[in-house]
Amino acid sequence: MKHLHDLKVELHSAEEKMLAHLRNLRRRHRETPESPAAAADCNLTPGQKIADAVASTMGSWRFIIIQSVLLFFWVALNITAYVSHWDPYPFILLNLALSFQAAYAAPFIMMSQNRQQDIDRKAAQTDYEINVKAELEIELLHQKIDQLRELEILNLTQAVKDLTDILHKAKIEVTRAP
Repeated sequence: MKHLHDLKVELHSAEEKMLAHLRNLRRRHRETPESPAAAADCNLTPGQKIADAVASTMGSWRFIIIQSVLLFFWVALNITAYVSHWDPYPFILLNLALSFQAAYAAPFIMMSQNRQQDIDRKAAQTDYEINVKAELEIELLHQKIDQLRELEILNLTQAVKDLTDILHKAKIEVTRAP
């Protein structure tokens, strides 16, 4: 039984340390109310900025539409020979250009995704800490409510005992009365 009590005290102190840590984090977040993404944007290297710009450009409808129009005109001009055949039918030059584009775009997009993944990981960690804090706060509220119930039960038990004593005394007095 002593071991269980020690474990409960140890758990309670660990919960209080966690609450104190989370409260400090919350205070820091209140002082700097920027999002994890905004905080990460402040310390970007030039390469990261370029990667984000390339990824946001290549991941837009504007880029897809412009590239589709250019590809259409490339193919149309080479098929009709309106200007000249600089890239005849199997479009080897076009394939080479698109391969270069894909070869250079993929690392930029992956760098941007990795950075976004780090931002998401930090946001998930923050969410986890907030959830843990909420859980601990709810647990503390449950403990307070349980203490209030126990106190109320003790008071009610004492009141019943007092009333029982009064009734018992009254019964004794009634039986003694002539």
